[in-house]
Amino acid sequence: MQSLRIAFAGTPQFALPALRALLASRHRVVGVLTQPDRPAGRGRELRASPIKLLATEHGLPLAQPATLKTGEGRAVLHGWAPDLLVVVAYGLILPSPVLMLPRMGCLNIHGSVLPRWRGAAPIQRALLAGDAETGITIMQLDEGLDTGPVLLERRRAIGLRDTAGDLHDALSELGAAALLEAIDGLITGALLPRAQSAEGVTYAAKIEKAEARIDWSTSAAQIDRRIRAFNPWPVAETQLAGEALRLLRSGVADLHAREVAPGTVLGLADDGLRVACGEGVLAVNELQRAGKRPVSARDFANAVRVAGLRFES
Repeated sequence: MQSLRIAFAGTPQFALPALRALLASRHRVVGVLTQPDRPAGRGRELRASPIKLLATEHGLPLAQPATLKTGEGRAVLHGWAPDLLVVVAYGLILPSPVLMLPRMGCLNIHGSVLPRWRGAAPIQRALLAGDAETGITIMQLDEGLDTGPVLLERRRAIGLRDTAGDLHDALSELGAAALLEAIDGLITGALLPRAQSAEGVTYAAKIEKAEARIDWSTSAAQIDRRIRAFNPWPVAETQLAGEALRLLRSGVADLHAREVAPGTVLGLADDGLRVACGEGVLAVNELQRAGKRPVSARDFANAVRVAGLRFES
């Protein structure tokens, strides 16, 4: 089967399995685009993206243009002369000249089953909405926001304990395997692009840190979804006796709360630290004090007298 010259555009951890899959395939990765190094950490030192580190490790041609809207920014891509451009969580909008440059177009791995959850945060928004399943879509890029025709999709059930981090890792691997299948189908003609449905379109807005504050007047199910959706970032936050706490893992307890104010700690049980909510009871399994390591609910309760205290938003 035909071997392609493939350029790759990606930046975060989510894109790593796809690039690794291409490097292990019969195709030739002729160059990698990734975002410029960004300040990170307490020292705000410039940090290379995960994709830059992998590309450097393999000695791949690398470019980090701040924009692809100029001829100068696109020059390196022209020089690589790719048959196909694969895009995974790159973070820059591809203008029309880039979309038209590869003779076989541009493929994208998106972390949802389109047209549901187009946009920046499909994994977190699926969890927040209580979706029963998610998946990945291999699509051909056009000038819209995740509106291009679909080559194939793969689905995955969302478990009751799945966090955004769990789904991130699972979907990145699922997408990498599907990518190679999609490229083969594109070469042979076995896969034909189909337009996305006009029904069921939703948009996954970028996650804002302020969303991580827990409102205990909402239901236990909603709070549990919030804790799972915001793990590992930005991490759900609350306060107990004036101390800031991060909530990392939880579950919905199978019981009703007695008539107490939402946020009241009911005590420790086998399923975790039970907390009354606006509706139902949440069992907090893992939490973290400021500047400390994450601990189990039992270890936390052994260190802090919690019964009768109240979590506050």
